[in-house]
Amino acid sequence: MRSRLYGKLGDRAFTALLVVLGLAVILVAVLLAWELASGGAEAFRTFGFWGFAAGSAWNAVAGQFGAWPFLLGTVITSAAALTLAFLPALASAIAVAEYAPRWLAEVVAYLIDLLAALPSVVYGLWGIFVLVPLVRDHVEQPLFLWSAEHAPALLGVLGPPTGIGMLSAVLVLALMIVPYASSLARDAIRMVPRDQREAMYALGATRWEVVRRVVLPYARGGIFAGVVLALARAIGETMAVTMLIGNSGQLPYSVFGPAATMASLIANEFAEAEGGLQLSSLLAVGFLLLLLSLAVNLVADFILRRMSVGEGRK
Repeated sequence: MRSRLYGKLGDRAFTALLVVLGLAVILVAVLLAWELASGGAEAFRTFGFWGFAAGSAWNAVAGQFGAWPFLLGTVITSAAALTLAFLPALASAIAVAEYAPRWLAEVVAYLIDLLAALPSVVYGLWGIFVLVPLVRDHVEQPLFLWSAEHAPALLGVLGPPTGIGMLSAVLVLALMIVPYASSLARDAIRMVPRDQREAMYALGATRWEVVRRVVLPYARGGIFAGVVLALARAIGETMAVTMLIGNSGQLPYSVFGPAATMASLIANEFAEAEGGLQLSSLLAVGFLLLLLSLAVNLVADFILRRMSVGEGRK
């Protein structure tokens, strides 16, 4: 009787602890959003919410602030990096989970996970000293010279071939998010039941046919979850992007030219903000960044639910 009573009390205490911890997470998120919104209230009152979000001028001397160049830079760099990182991440996950021998798979998986553990400043330093000279000398300058001779109209799209700009930031950002997409995709592929693979092999299917017709459709939810995690990582990345993107809020952006993201703007100007409207505008940019991340996660959750419903119907 006493042990049963202790068991009930333990279950209730454990349930209460879980509820408190869950509510604490929600409370922290709400307080974070409230602090950013209240801090950016002056900027929203001065320019209007949509006026601030769509404004293209950022001039602290003139007191003009608009978040559109940085919002656009965040979306472009994140989408471009995810586009470049998706196929390498998926290919590495398939190779580790399906093709590589066990000893090699463990080594490759460890190296991929190690990339996720590296600080972003390390990526930034590697980008400055290694990637930027390579991109400038072997990609940007040859394309710039070719365009100047054969297609002058492309010069405005390409921009100055300095090596510091949008292209270098996107390449480093793509390298940084590969481990996140690859790790979840690898785990999802390994969770595919062995019976489904063996059934396909019994029907005479090749390994590639098994991967294409059984493994990938079954693991698509986990693969998409990895893509969402990688995109969220790309949206919020700060230090490496700040070191490589050039930090210019002038529109229009070019492929080689400098740009800026919301995170890089905050990192560059927050320490030097003198308060008042400038500080409020930086906090308002942080609030917009929070809304962007929330929107991405909500859309991803909706798509994942649709995938689950489709699989259940099948």
